[in-house]
Amino acid sequence: DVILADGFLEHVRDVTLVLKQGLASIADRYPDVIEEARGSGLLMGLKCVVPNTELVGALREAHLLSVGAGDNVVRLLPPLTISDDEIAEAIARLEQAAAALEGTLLA
Repeated sequence: DVILADGFLEHVRDVTLVLKQGLASIADRYPDVIEEARGSGLLMGLKCVVPNTELVGALREAHLLSVGAGDNVVRLLPPLTISDDEIAEAIARLEQAAAALEGTLLA
């Protein structure tokens, strides 16, 4: 019923754009940690410069679940029903994790 509701697919497209822009912004600000953001729809991946296990661990510390994938990628799998506020929170936590990793690289 949720998927068939009016406006559901438009919402998914809208939040996908917000997520992609947020991830690209973080990749631009932390190039020593994240090489690029890629993916289709809400199935997103972050190609890492650091070992992906380090970013997965930093994200776990920031209370954001992710999973490592091939080619040194961290996979993000938000639900299709994610809200704009939840995306903003996820981006903030991702930035916290990237900043923490960058800090260890500089030390």
